[in-house]
Amino acid sequence: MAIAADSAAEQAPNPAAEEPSDASGEAPAHPNHGEANADGPGEEYEEEDEVLEGPAAEAAEMEKVNAVFQRLSAAAVGICVHDIIIKGNSKTRDALIEAEVVDLIRSAGTVQDLVRAARVASARLRRLDVFDSVRITLDAGPRELPGTTNVIVEVVEAASPITGSLGFFSKPEARSWSLEGSLKLKNIFGYGDIWNASGAYGWDQSSEIGVGVSLPRFKSIPTPLTARASLLSQDWLKFSSYKERLLGLTFGLLSTPHHDLSYNLTWRTLTDPSQMASKSIRRQLGHNLLSALRYTYTIDQRDSHLRPTNGYAFVSTSQVGGLCGRKGLRFFRQEFDVRGAVPFGFYNAALNAGVAAGVILPLGRGFMELPSPVPDRFYLGGHSSPVTSLGGITSLLGFKARGVGPTDLRRFVPSESVTDDSAAFPGWDYLGGDLAVSAFADLSFDLPLKLFRDAGIHGHAFLTAGNIAKLSENEFRNFSFSEFGRTFRCSAGVGIILPTDFFRVEINYCYILKKFEQDRGKTGIQFNFSSPM
Repeated sequence: MAIAADSAAEQAPNPAAEEPSDASGEAPAHPNHGEANADGPGEEYEEEDEVLEGPAAEAAEMEKVNAVFQRLSAAAVGICVHDIIIKGNSKTRDALIEAEVVDLIRSAGTVQDLVRAARVASARLRRLDVFDSVRITLDAGPRELPGTTNVIVEVVEAASPITGSLGFFSKPEARSWSLEGSLKLKNIFGYGDIWNASGAYGWDQSSEIGVGVSLPRFKSIPTPLTARASLLSQDWLKFSSYKERLLGLTFGLLSTPHHDLSYNLTWRTLTDPSQMASKSIRRQLGHNLLSALRYTYTIDQRDSHLRPTNGYAFVSTSQVGGLCGRKGLRFFRQEFDVRGAVPFGFYNAALNAGVAAGVILPLGRGFMELPSPVPDRFYLGGHSSPVTSLGGITSLLGFKARGVGPTDLRRFVPSESVTDDSAAFPGWDYLGGDLAVSAFADLSFDLPLKLFRDAGIHGHAFLTAGNIAKLSENEFRNFSFSEFGRTFRCSAGVGIILPTDFFRVEINYCYILKKFEQDRGKTGIQFNFSSPM
């Protein structure tokens, strides 16, 4: 019997009734061997003396294949893996492939379990991102060992070890455009290693360059390891009167589907070229060392990341800064994000709703009297879709980036050209908050025209709300939950979403339901361009 799990070609239907629909099967290359192995030890079919030819031979072979498939559908069939054969890896080390598939495949005790294990093993190898295709075939074992099978793992290594991408993105709420590109070198040393370099340049806001390497396995460590060096520059002068520059190293220590642990060592510099920063910002200007451990726990059971119609997701992110003793920034930061999607059964309509909350607190003696780091605080505002931004405090549609929350008056710098007092008003610095809560509800639906449905263009109606508050520097004494709830900002609206292969366009009409004097929110039409992934 030969059964294949092929990632490169279209799969044949699954013969087993209890198997998922994406399992694949092929007709046995040697039907007699396959039937003997499927029947288990002690059962063999005698070879027929009469040799059939033409249509009669094809009918006999098909009858034997159907008999095997019927037996697999009726009950579990015991089997033992005799050997695992790896083919096609001229550069990739055998040890890397074996580490991904051997234990999984040898743990299977039945044919049905082995088919499932082969499918999972194929997915694991594809996730390494160094193969163009992966094919796993279950073939008959030796004649003298009935009830056994040989597992053949055949891979096709990437034709070119170099890949790259280039994108152009917009953030209208910050009036910022960015050009982003990346370059990857795959499997240079045969360990599944991926070397990458990336760069981004944003007009009037940010720029970043970085290089890194990732290893799917290192010796006996079963999880991927990553290391990355980066230089990031961000301009927050328009919002908070400072520029931020970060030079750092990031090490990925643990990465699984649900758990992620990383360590970050960064030299951070805050400057104010405008000389107009408020007193709250000026106190934090200068150099600081950030040594932080970050842990993220993720459960995502949604059917889509871009347009979920069913399922739920939960993300918890914990960060502790100040691991270098008394030197550097010391704080604890915690975020939660929970959301779900419920289908309605008409026009592909679904309701997405979610709530996110976060808190940051300084660490040290008399910690509630100390200020929390301004760049690590929570900020509300922006036009990015809350449906696609899983992981923390969501955007507040209708409000500009960093356009909500505590503020401080900027320093007034006299100018001889300014004679009107109203024109000389310096403006406000938005300081962010130590406590933040946001929520959203989004109803997505297909548009009536078939042309729109075929292109994936759909509409949505939304409601967003959120608030932030300051707790550090003894401000917790003035905090009350009733006042926090009363000062929630809210917005609602409708929009159209146009997905393309290059970017995702969202056109929304936002109506501000509630805002306060210093908030930067405006009713009207807003655009957002983002990555389609």
